[in-house]
Amino acid sequence: MRRIITLLLALSLTILLAIACASAAIGPENERCLICHTDKKILKMGNKQLYLDSSVYAATTHSYIGCKSCHTAITAVHPNESPKPPRPTRATCRECHEPIHAEYAKSLHGSKASCTDCHNPHAVKTPLSISGKDINAMCAKCHDLPKLIKKHTRWLPQADLHIDSLPCITCHTGSKNYVITMAIQTRKAGVGGQGEFKLATHDELSRLLPEGSELGRLIDRDNNGMISLEDLRAFNSQVRNKEMRLWGMMTPEVVSHNYKILDNRWDCSFCHASGPGSMQTSYVAFPDKSGGYTRVAVEKGAVLDILNGTPDFYMMGATRSTILNIIGALIIVAGLMMPIGHGTFRLLTRKNRKKH
Repeated sequence: MRRIITLLLALSLTILLAIACASAAIGPENERCLICHTDKKILKMGNKQLYLDSSVYAATTHSYIGCKSCHTAITAVHPNESPKPPRPTRATCRECHEPIHAEYAKSLHGSKASCTDCHNPHAVKTPLSISGKDINAMCAKCHDLPKLIKKHTRWLPQADLHIDSLPCITCHTGSKNYVITMAIQTRKAGVGGQGEFKLATHDELSRLLPEGSELGRLIDRDNNGMISLEDLRAFNSQVRNKEMRLWGMMTPEVVSHNYKILDNRWDCSFCHASGPGSMQTSYVAFPDKSGGYTRVAVEKGAVLDILNGTPDFYMMGATRSTILNIIGALIIVAGLMMPIGHGTFRLLTRKNRKKH
């Protein structure tokens, strides 16, 4: 029995050592490349495409497989080859992402843009760690924003507000499982002191907390990994006069690359009638140092409380409030009472008015 236990321990130790050696092999290999490619002198030399931000690259899944997994032709003496270093070979995205490549090839964009036209392989992030604004920024590389708004205005009311509240892929792909992802925005100083709201950066928000604190503590006061309606109310109460707000975007949980024009997206009810169902699930996304986002789940249905939970975010037909419904009904009734009362009074006094 002892011999079996000893063998198992030895085997486990061997596996752990193998994993450690593999990690060590990948680590130094990346470090050797990054010594040169993270040097900002590259930018001054006009070789922007060769520069990498180490913190951004470290957050990508590509950093785990190592530089040489994609750049297989790099030699041991690179970049000191003689007479001149050859242009490094690059793996095609298709080698690892065949299903996505096949889906994308059939889409409207398939023949118009390559993967790297939208995604920087040295800064790529998972769909859940990227903001809707960043997704739209990718689209804006080819699609001029003012022209997009003008084109959508032909059929879409408040097109600018819609484009500000939806990633393009929400309407122009068959992506699924829509949720509301909120982010903290701050008002940037502008002409006359009133600037527009922009996504708050990691540095801006970290200054509001003790050093070393996670940004989630800004709203998640008890740090339990879940933001409650009470947490939202407290946060909104604190920042109401501090040029800050929570802004939501309806984002897909499952992202697809089958870009197309879908008939049901012309129907307002796709978002506004199905809103309560999709809006039961929501998150707050906090920026991290790598330029991505880390999400914290919000209490189910809390986003529907527009008075205190998310006062700056409202989706017509979805974020219904019983109190506001009652107030609205009373305003309508009060408004009708005046002409009805006046008409009734004139009807009852018509004979008397005729005499005089």
